[in-house]
Amino acid sequence: MAAPDSANGHLSTHDFRTLLVEEREDRVVVLLNRPEVRNAIDQQMVDELHIVCAALEQNPKVLIIAGVDGVFASGADIAQLRERRRDDALQGINSTIFVRIAKLPMPVIAALDGYCLGGGAELAYAADFRIGTPSVRIGNPETGLGILAAAGASWRLKELVGEPVAKQILLAGLVLRAEQALAVNLITAIHEAPDLMDGAHSLADRIARQDPLAVRITKSVFHAPAEAHPLIDQLAQGILFESQAKFDRMQLFLDKKTDKKTAKTADKNSDQSDGKQ
Repeated sequence: MAAPDSANGHLSTHDFRTLLVEEREDRVVVLLNRPEVRNAIDQQMVDELHIVCAALEQNPKVLIIAGVDGVFASGADIAQLRERRRDDALQGINSTIFVRIAKLPMPVIAALDGYCLGGGAELAYAADFRIGTPSVRIGNPETGLGILAAAGASWRLKELVGEPVAKQILLAGLVLRAEQALAVNLITAIHEAPDLMDGAHSLADRIARQDPLAVRITKSVFHAPAEAHPLIDQLAQGILFESQAKFDRMQLFLDKKTDKKTAKTADKNSDQSDGKQ
């Protein structure tokens, strides 16, 4: 099935059935919204996530992904997954959307609460940042269902937590609690549930204070293969060296430095003048 795309880049024109979408000037907030099945990821949700990605590829913004009702995502929809066969696996239904999310131009923040299992965990692994609540349970129980975690965990997880922990999760069914996930840097902060989205927005605010083009290019360079360095770094820096934002931001930095020096000199002269009186 071909992934549906956004025709005009405006998410407000779409009638989403499995997502709650809020579009702001510098970010998009997506809530996985299938509470009756603990936000399990089905084909409809995958299709709607493709629509979001198409819009963000056309009009890059930070993406915050979370779930409703105290759950991020309990996994793929088992009822659908049970009926999938070899040809469905070869289509890479979930892996294709998770790769697309990972490759979005601007950073992706996953705000995790409650269950974050199977495909839900793989969606979280595709994000650039993961934060959670004390109730987070994150892992990949796929081998217990007779399949493997084929939508990114089998290769992405060892990059995130290292091979020993990844094997515990993938081969022995280990499900990490929030403090365990924090200890291995699978999540980078723990917030109480009522504060989770504030934490996500605070991180998005910090990203928004950076130069958007520099953030986009840095993300691309960061994910480039090892053999592309250092040439890709030099070419990317060449682009940024010619951007107006570079001149403006550096001039602002120099102006502030000059202002501080001037103020310090004025204070020193004032103190000396007071001493002579």
